[in-house]
Amino acid sequence: MPVSVLAMSMSLDGYIAGPDDKPGNPGGDGFIRLHEWGLTPDGEFRQSGAAGEVLGEIAAAGAVVAGRRTAEQVDHWGGDHHGQGIPIFVPSHRPPGPSVADYPLVTYVSDGIESAMAQAKAAAGDRIVYVVGAYTGQRAIEAGVLDEVQIHQIPVLFGGGRRLFEVLPSRVELEIVRVIDTPEATHIRYRVRR
Repeated sequence: MPVSVLAMSMSLDGYIAGPDDKPGNPGGDGFIRLHEWGLTPDGEFRQSGAAGEVLGEIAAAGAVVAGRRTAEQVDHWGGDHHGQGIPIFVPSHRPPGPSVADYPLVTYVSDGIESAMAQAKAAAGDRIVYVVGAYTGQRAIEAGVLDEVQIHQIPVLFGGGRRLFEVLPSRVELEIVRVIDTPEATHIRYRVRR
């Protein structure tokens, strides 16, 4: 059975986006700092080392569940999440905009996060479901359909922006599965305890 993994880069003070996060400035001011760990000086994704290993796991996903806000800010990755050719499920109570008709791999799911996750897991086969977006991750935890959280902890204090876990309905216990420590980031993978 596939595992759902919320994977996010986060500042030490809990921010996944900088101030002024909006369409036209996705991720907000200073956002790239949170992702430098996975990029070469030329701006390409790293293929080797610890960063290459972690990025390879994400690239091996069988499906994506992405929050509407995140998906729309990046125009649904042009209909193909980083060229992976995998389905993208967007939980939303509103119908998609007209551009989504051009993206056959993008499906808007109107009957909740549980349904979006079930559809993504069915599509993923035995590969992971990559979950993207703070609100969507929070709702998946709340609904009990998120299996793991992977935080790429960046040694920086943003001081403002959008927090990953701003509001949760109750305490959630996690179990550390793996830690990969590098000078650029500490990658911590947790299992959600149920």
